[in-house]
Amino acid sequence: MRLVAQNITVARGAEVFFTGIGFTLNGGEALVVSGPNGVGKSTLLRVLAGLLPDPDGRVAMEGYNCEATREACHYLGHRNGMKHALSVAENLTFWQSFMLSGNEGREAPLGHVGEATEAVGLAGLEHLPFGYLSAGQQRRMAMARLLLAYRPLWILDEPTAALDTGSMALFAGLVSGHLESGGMAIVATHQSLGLKAPRHLVLEPRADAVFSAHDPFARAGAG
Repeated sequence: MRLVAQNITVARGAEVFFTGIGFTLNGGEALVVSGPNGVGKSTLLRVLAGLLPDPDGRVAMEGYNCEATREACHYLGHRNGMKHALSVAENLTFWQSFMLSGNEGREAPLGHVGEATEAVGLAGLEHLPFGYLSAGQQRRMAMARLLLAYRPLWILDEPTAALDTGSMALFAGLVSGHLESGGMAIVATHQSLGLKAPRHLVLEPRADAVFSAHDPFARAGAG
């Protein structure tokens, strides 16, 4: 199983950020997308997730029975996608039902809301309205929905925003577990996530997007 992207255009309105982006991501691999604010990271992720049209390029999941990439991915954007007035359990139950409704929908190893909230360190808060939680707790609960239905590709936009150091380590563990099971992840971030040997796509203003073996988060001079 692999994700293939060919000749992708990254644009917002009439402004074209990049053209000709292409890569292949295999099962078990993570791609970290980095670059300054406004360079087009979020737009690229939305194109890859099938949320924005790409008139020139091609994005396809090979080796997975789906007609479009959006059927094979979880997408977690800047917003958590949860209703503040509903309880945590109600929100997560909705997302699980929604993600299981497709032909490829099936439960993930953590198929119950209580198991998912425990995995993000927030067991016992399922009865609370989502809006009662702190910003960091809300982000972690949004991550819990990734664990309730299986999707081979996780597309995550600044997933560690509002998280403390311990929660960031917890998140890295969740992604690492997904990769070890053969899944894939594409993550746009300004922070080092502690993932093992991710690939990097560095976006720079008014320049070509480049793949780099260099980790932009590595300390200067580190071997």
